[in-house]
Amino acid sequence: MNRITQLFHIQYPIIQAGMIWASGWKLASAVSNAGGLGLIGAGSMYPDTLREHIRKCRQATDKPFGVNIPLLYPDINQLIDIVIEEKVPVVFTSAGNPKTWTPVLKAAGITVVHVVSSAFFAAKSEAAGVDAVVAEGFEAGGHNGREETTTMVLIPAVCEQVKIPVIAAGGIGSGKAMTAAFALGAEGVQIGSRFVATPEASSHQQFKQAILDAKEGDTMLTMKKLTPVRLLKNSFFQRVKEAEDIGADPESLKTLLGRARAKAGMFEGNMEEGELEIGQVSALIHTLKPAGEIVEDIWDEFNETIRRLNR
Repeated sequence: MNRITQLFHIQYPIIQAGMIWASGWKLASAVSNAGGLGLIGAGSMYPDTLREHIRKCRQATDKPFGVNIPLLYPDINQLIDIVIEEKVPVVFTSAGNPKTWTPVLKAAGITVVHVVSSAFFAAKSEAAGVDAVVAEGFEAGGHNGREETTTMVLIPAVCEQVKIPVIAAGGIGSGKAMTAAFALGAEGVQIGSRFVATPEASSHQQFKQAILDAKEGDTMLTMKKLTPVRLLKNSFFQRVKEAEDIGADPESLKTLLGRARAKAGMFEGNMEEGELEIGQVSALIHTLKPAGEIVEDIWDEFNETIRRLNR
């Protein structure tokens, strides 16, 4: 037991990230049933869809689970109302200022965690009253910090800055990486990319295959003038890179991005024109595995690595 397992009432301090177009009720319930904390990714859901996923998740597991809410979501008040009405025990917030909604969620008895990319924002989050922070390094997939601080540097910096528990994220897909995160001061890990390569993830089979095929250097952080995002390289990525190389302004990049591009790539399987958000750790993912097996494998390898180091 540590502060993270106690905070969420879970067996293992392993959290599945709430990723858009991947983290529906099937994935969240599978991870929670295996002893970790599963998160439903609300960022790609209409309010009614979120309510449906929460209810299905509750039918599929009697263990705690949570919802990830990006604070930049246009109808955020509707999502907040739903998680309160449905009595979701845990909410992870990201991509925005936690000051506005943390007191509202806490007043409803919800445990609140905020995702940060710097020690400065970790301190701000602690001051806003969150129960824990996820410190997410530059290696992570999807939306990322402008500072480009790697997990290895970020975790000890955040641990020095705050007294609340720190969950490490970014580049973690194995028990060995989890051991390294704990050595740096983390008390839990949040894992995204590894859980996309599961039968339970709602993302498209072709996207899952692209992750298995990914090699070192196949992802890159881009669109820094808008919101920095790590993408798997494809035709769309190349066009963004070319635009950035000639100094495209934010408006031009917004036009190039268009609408529903992440859905087209990750959910509908358009491998050339879609936005394919995945982390650097994709280069180390070679098998499609059930989510429950991944939780067990990571936990076993974590313990075996500690034993090996002690020897």
